[in-house]
Amino acid sequence: MAEAAVDNPMEVVQALADETMPEAAELSCLVSLPGELLEYILCSGSLTAADISRVASTCRRLRELCQSSGKVWKEQFRVRWPSLMKHYSPTDYVNWLEEYKVRQKAGSEARKIVASFSQRFFSEHVPCNGFSDIENLEGPEIFFEDELVCILNMEGRKALTWKYYAKKILYYLRQQKILNNLKTFLQHSDDYESYLEGAVFIDQYCNPLSEISLKDIQAQIGSIAELVRKTLRGINSRHPSLSFKAGESSMIMEIELQSQVLDAMNYVLYDQLKFKGNRMDYYNALNLYMHQVLTRRTGIPISMSLLYMTIARQLGVPLEPVNFPSHFLLRWCQAAEGAKLDIFDYIYIDAFGKGRQLTVKECEYLIGQHVTAALYGVVNVKKVLQRMVGNLLSLGKREGIDQSYQLLRDSLDLYLAMYPDQVQLLLLQARLYFHLGIWPEKVLDILQHIQTLDPGQHGAVGYLVQHTLEHIERKKEDIGVEVKLRSDEKHRDVCYSIGLIMKHKRYGYNCVIYGWDPTCMMGHEWIRNMNVHSLPHGHHQPFYNVLVEDGSCRYAAQENLEYNVEPQEISHPDVGRYFSEFTGTHYIPNAELELRYPEDLESVYETVQNIYSAKKESPE
Repeated sequence: MAEAAVDNPMEVVQALADETMPEAAELSCLVSLPGELLEYILCSGSLTAADISRVASTCRRLRELCQSSGKVWKEQFRVRWPSLMKHYSPTDYVNWLEEYKVRQKAGSEARKIVASFSQRFFSEHVPCNGFSDIENLEGPEIFFEDELVCILNMEGRKALTWKYYAKKILYYLRQQKILNNLKTFLQHSDDYESYLEGAVFIDQYCNPLSEISLKDIQAQIGSIAELVRKTLRGINSRHPSLSFKAGESSMIMEIELQSQVLDAMNYVLYDQLKFKGNRMDYYNALNLYMHQVLTRRTGIPISMSLLYMTIARQLGVPLEPVNFPSHFLLRWCQAAEGAKLDIFDYIYIDAFGKGRQLTVKECEYLIGQHVTAALYGVVNVKKVLQRMVGNLLSLGKREGIDQSYQLLRDSLDLYLAMYPDQVQLLLLQARLYFHLGIWPEKVLDILQHIQTLDPGQHGAVGYLVQHTLEHIERKKEDIGVEVKLRSDEKHRDVCYSIGLIMKHKRYGYNCVIYGWDPTCMMGHEWIRNMNVHSLPHGHHQPFYNVLVEDGSCRYAAQENLEYNVEPQEISHPDVGRYFSEFTGTHYIPNAELELRYPEDLESVYETVQNIYSAKKESPE
């Protein structure tokens, strides 16, 4: 028995997994195997947690092998949740069985909450207090987040509604954590290492679903610094920066040695690695995210300067940030240490312009205007971050009216975290939430804060308060779910159904229907602005709510839509709000949408059968 088990360990695994208690003689042979072999069998990956629990109950030896802090339960945890292992140190004592139970419970709680969101918030944006259940969960937050990531990574085109709300919850959780960390950071950090850390916080907040870490970005920058050292070695094999150890912050005082470093940096960054300022797509938010700057090897003056300064300081060159108007710069001191300095004692470096070195006069030529000496001064971390977020804020205001204004919302959050009493930005935030029809209670809180800070804003505040209160009252008066039956006589002209993939005849965009009305339900002003009266059937025809592939939501007349003969998935962020699955030809509504259009699904099946069945038939 023992010899067979050694040759075929998987057969022993199957025997262990069997619920029937083995005979005493067979068990005796099994437990007589060397401990390492038994451990190997138990960690083979074929046994579930339930199997391990049963094995541990058979005898003392197997119970000892399956101890809660041992390799067997550690392997169970690792196989089930591999991404969590990075949070554990090899030297830490861990009760893996307990960790397994806590993680499993957190996963169960996460799925319950995600499942409840569609029913609770289908008709409205998730309110501020909608996440309170999550914030009050017991257990490590990383376990809850890991389950949300698992939901997002589910394969296939199913569980779209689960993924939609898991994404919203994960977005909220991570942003709250990052914002709290940023506020703490701003209270104490003001050294040169902090500039990069602050920029990474901004990057993380605007991209909370991406795996961005300061450690990874530092490692990438460290790799660039190593390339610079390699080049520098060819210029001066005795250069002092070649002997700097990792993490050491020594500075080189000789200007000539500093110049050698900058020459090597310019060669590596701009000639070898092909970094460059993004002149072709300057107004793109990606230019401000450090992980994107490193990946795409392009950016704008402020992000390129932070990268350049970080590398230079690692190699011993004490460059400093200059908040120059219209074009962020770095300055490099040319005077002896201890001398009384003015703006002419510095060379100014344009990292956006391939490390070009400028005089004061050339800096003024760069922006086309004369500036005061104060604008050549060094700025602290908070001022640099303020400028970065200010750039994002300007870009956020450029977003189209059909978008979610996510960048504007994120940049307002960041700016107000740094400067919480900025009245005009608070007012913009209140107006934005009001415009989007979300978080009316938070709008009232913001307006009250504005009134306290600046009573002179009474007119603007009063208008928003009045209309926000009306919005809240209308929500209370909602009569519930409106059910639309295709069989109803007044709906006899409705030709299309929710879930169908359509194409707009005039504009050519692809879209999916998520709602319909028997006639146009928009107001007279919208009908006039959209020139609906010029249509052959005017506004007296069915109109459809559609999610468009460009991320917008539109209201399209029936005569302008046609079936898409080559249906494809619609890349719209709100698809999961309305649909649970994409079948390849159409979307299946989730429970909440089907409740509102209970007869549409059968119509969809008939349409798909008639239109796409011929394409599905394989040739003889």
